[in-house]
Amino acid sequence: MNRRAFVTGMLIDAVGTGLYMPFSLLFFHSVSGLSLTAVGAGLTAAGFAALALSPLAGSLIDRLGARRVLLASFVLRALAFACYPLAHSFPLFLLVTAATALGQQASAPATPAFISEIAAGADRDRLLALNRSVRNGGMGVGGVLAGGLLLLDGDLGYLAIALLNAASFAVAIPLILRASPGYRAALSRAASEASPARATASGGDATGYRAVFADRPYLALTATNFLLAFSYVALALAMPVYLHQALGLPEALAGTVFAVNTVLVAALGVPVSRLALRARRTRAAALGGVAFAASFAAFALLPFLPTGPTMIGAVLVVATLYTGAELLHSTPAQGLSVHAAPDHLRGRYLSAYQLSWAIAQSVAPVLITFLLGLGDWQIWVGLGGAALLGAGLLVRLERRLPGAAVHPVEVRRPVPVAA
Repeated sequence: MNRRAFVTGMLIDAVGTGLYMPFSLLFFHSVSGLSLTAVGAGLTAAGFAALALSPLAGSLIDRLGARRVLLASFVLRALAFACYPLAHSFPLFLLVTAATALGQQASAPATPAFISEIAAGADRDRLLALNRSVRNGGMGVGGVLAGGLLLLDGDLGYLAIALLNAASFAVAIPLILRASPGYRAALSRAASEASPARATASGGDATGYRAVFADRPYLALTATNFLLAFSYVALALAMPVYLHQALGLPEALAGTVFAVNTVLVAALGVPVSRLALRARRTRAAALGGVAFAASFAAFALLPFLPTGPTMIGAVLVVATLYTGAELLHSTPAQGLSVHAAPDHLRGRYLSAYQLSWAIAQSVAPVLITFLLGLGDWQIWVGLGGAALLGAGLLVRLERRLPGAAVHPVEVRRPVPVAA
């Protein structure tokens, strides 16, 4: 198995995503001539359509294998982005954006499921952390490149962004093909063999999504992630508005905070995950939730500081604390979702788990804007309360989840025997 090929493929994919993601609204508004209202409505409709088809992705992962679904999502998005410059009418716009959203929705559970096929135990957590770090770094690079491309005259910059994003998926496809899950039988068996009572606890001989819905501990884990998912969207939605309106700081400071977050996640993701693997995944993830709540409390206290350099310095310190919480929570939480899922139904389990992210991201804009409208501190109390509740539920779930999911274990790779 060429694991380096997999990581390289995901890095290329992330750079392409970073090129396009910040400019999705502006792209169609500029290239297609559609109004921002029409573009926003179309992107929302495409997202909900992909969300409705998410369970199908889980079934396909279990039947065809995670790598095939991941590759299919790359092919679909490569074709869709190549057609973006042709979407000058609303029906064509809906078609290509729906294809893109469907590919993204399928990729979300397929990526950790594929990592589960090529690594096991604590090694799986490390690869999950490395993938997250690589994606953050790649998206940061893509965002910088996009800024340069938009300096081109007319729509050339936007067209270049779409075509380069399509090319990134096309280049990543052969790299993922090289990352064969050859060690799956030897590696994942030890990590996935939980207590024999697991089958009974998750619904006996139930199959398909019936087994997922019958697995109450896993559903509780998914609900817990829904609460903590709001902490992740806070940086993009609540923080820029808060810095400008409540603290009177320049809007450009939000870009600096994003840069700090991206650099720290990319640089420290793997080292922090190694430290987290010394503890139970539930407690490490819960510690991340408590750290999220602490960072939100610190944001709420910022208005009491003097304005000027002191305020700006404090914002960067709090943003660093927030990033530390993200680093503490992300890898153990994702490890729990992967290790708590049985091998033969991992696609369905992870698709159900990913819905907690998708629903939170759909609800967050309305909820966060409502809380911001109430005053300067209500948003942080709401986010902090959700994070603390999620952290407490993680600790309470510890005894109900499979032991292999809670306790990281080292699994030795098979040593090739010379002929």
